[in-house]
Amino acid sequence: MTSPRSAEPQRLTRADLDALPNYVPGRSPADLARELGLPEAIKLASNEVPYGPLPGVVEAVTEAVTGAHRYPDMGVVALRDALAQRYGVAPDRIATGCGSVALCEHLVRATCLPGDEVLYSWRSFEAYPIIAATSGATSVRVPNDAGHGHDLDAMAAAVTDRTRLVLVCNPNNPTGTSLRRAQLDRFLDAVGEDVLVVLDEAYREFVTDADVPDGIETYADRPNVVVLRTLSKAWGLAGLRIGFLVGQPAVAAAVRKVVTPFSTSLVAQAAALAALGQEDEVRRRCALVVAERERVTEAVRKLVPDVPNSQANFVWLPLHDRAAAFGAACEARGVIVRPFPGDGVRVTIGTPAENDAFLAAAESAL
Repeated sequence: MTSPRSAEPQRLTRADLDALPNYVPGRSPADLARELGLPEAIKLASNEVPYGPLPGVVEAVTEAVTGAHRYPDMGVVALRDALAQRYGVAPDRIATGCGSVALCEHLVRATCLPGDEVLYSWRSFEAYPIIAATSGATSVRVPNDAGHGHDLDAMAAAVTDRTRLVLVCNPNNPTGTSLRRAQLDRFLDAVGEDVLVVLDEAYREFVTDADVPDGIETYADRPNVVVLRTLSKAWGLAGLRIGFLVGQPAVAAAVRKVVTPFSTSLVAQAAALAALGQEDEVRRRCALVVAERERVTEAVRKLVPDVPNSQANFVWLPLHDRAAAFGAACEARGVIVRPFPGDGVRVTIGTPAENDAFLAAAESAL
């Protein structure tokens, strides 16, 4: 016998998720263009590279689609072998996933039980608190320092016996700030080996400061360090979602165990293999982005003097309580940026023409 329905419907989802913010993607430029009656709008909100797929990627994807009725290789063997050769590590130290953000989620799942702590700087990547909460872990946020970057001394001091995972975004999203080798050496020496430190290096290819270490080359041999990379940014595969991690074999194996089966799709694997063969073109495109990054930084500092140096493919405007209004003002001129209300605005580096449109909007707004 079933019980009568109550006046209030039974809650079927977790109540704690009500307080969790949604991940905010960049607004659709087609929607904004229609709203403003413009032929097109410019999207500088999602840290994409504006130059289209790398040579050979479209052809590889087209060929792969003919096998779309079959499951992809769940072991991602060919791609892991190619990544292993490219980065000089053994294949059993690599795991792939639906972007580096998914691998971050899998790492939390592989290390944390409810109540365990995930520690990170704030503001940093907006997915971190979402990942921690949905895994039942407790977020520990350590405020950014005065230069809008990680305060590693404060982060080391915040580690407790409940800390299982520390996320270090380098360069940091959304502020573009970076950590140098001496800082990271000191931090990693201070953190116990029973805490997994994840170096999130989604923007590594845009780094030009020689003192900012390559996490795979410098730290991946440490037993408690994992390095995340993505092919969404510099490698131009944002729409296909593929990332990878490099860690010790036991850690990589644990992640592969909890990854959603077949989540590295057939098409994504083929595209990634094709993209990895275009390293010279990737470097050329990154150099274009870096040159524009320096130009845009110099220009916006005339409007917002404390814009930090960026080592990513975006710049950060620490506008604090003016962030939302600035974002709205840019949109009114057909340029989509990414405001973080109360903190600042992240602006992706686009083509020279797109950056010129942003700078005109910024001058008008400020």
